[in-house]
Amino acid sequence: MEKEAKIYIAGHRGMVGSSLKRKLEALGYANLIGRTHEELDLTDQRAVSVFFQQEKPDYVFMAAAKVGGIKANSDYPADFIYDNLSVQCNVIHSSYACGVKKLLFLGSSCIYPRCAPQPIKEEYLLTDLLEPTNEAYAIAKISGIKMCEMYRRQHGSDFISAMPTNLYGTNDNYHPDDSHVIPGLIRRFHEAKISGKKKVVCWGTGEPKREFLFVEDLSDACVFLMNNYSDMRHINVGTGKDITIENLAELIAQVVGYKGEICWDHSKPDGMPRKLLDVSRLNSMGWEYTTELSDGLKVTYKDYVRNHM
Repeated sequence: MEKEAKIYIAGHRGMVGSSLKRKLEALGYANLIGRTHEELDLTDQRAVSVFFQQEKPDYVFMAAAKVGGIKANSDYPADFIYDNLSVQCNVIHSSYACGVKKLLFLGSSCIYPRCAPQPIKEEYLLTDLLEPTNEAYAIAKISGIKMCEMYRRQHGSDFISAMPTNLYGTNDNYHPDDSHVIPGLIRRFHEAKISGKKKVVCWGTGEPKREFLFVEDLSDACVFLMNNYSDMRHINVGTGKDITIENLAELIAQVVGYKGEICWDHSKPDGMPRKLLDVSRLNSMGWEYTTELSDGLKVTYKDYVRNHM
């Protein structure tokens, strides 16, 4: 990407989008554009088309999405599939129609089958059934990957897809019902510490394993891929390491300073039993993560206390 190029960050105020904005600014990219939801509804096909015709961005980072944890995905499956499909279709097609040089679409590791062999290679996509608790979101993201592939195949569009593992970090969503596991546990343990609660109940058994990537590392990977990757196949982005949810909860409690008991509600769903990405393709290109989970959690907790209390 040329330093003077016009770069559109779709979803620039979200956790991933705001991190991308900080990263690009730090690298000297000054011609960045973004729109709030109030300024541009990405589910509105006509509005998106007009925006692209007027702004004519050179590069697009597709970081806009409706996201949430197990509860949000279970409660609002229609919203998750409709909103994400609409946003993706509008942005990807308008990028093609207006001659965008390159687009990076961000998916999610939930696109892979529930019982995929571990670690999960890119070629395992669509080889078995999805995890039911996030099926709507996964199907939408798979559609985005395939759109990028088909626009490349038919039109020669340089559209690439990256599949990050579970993300966390600065500017995360700490909503009590709609958050992912790390921000949800940070909020729960912090509130328990402040109120003096002796026990915190967490969903599931604590046995599933998850991989977590600090959002600043993802932004670094996205810029790396924009400058170094052009291929039909999507590519995994992660750490290559995972941790049980039980051990994660204990680590977050330690970072927060909560000393009480952690209990598990086995009546609640666990989600996929394990979700560890094979990141050998990206590593072989010369990129690896730099932020360890314990360090990233400390930064994330400071951000929560500073900006979300």
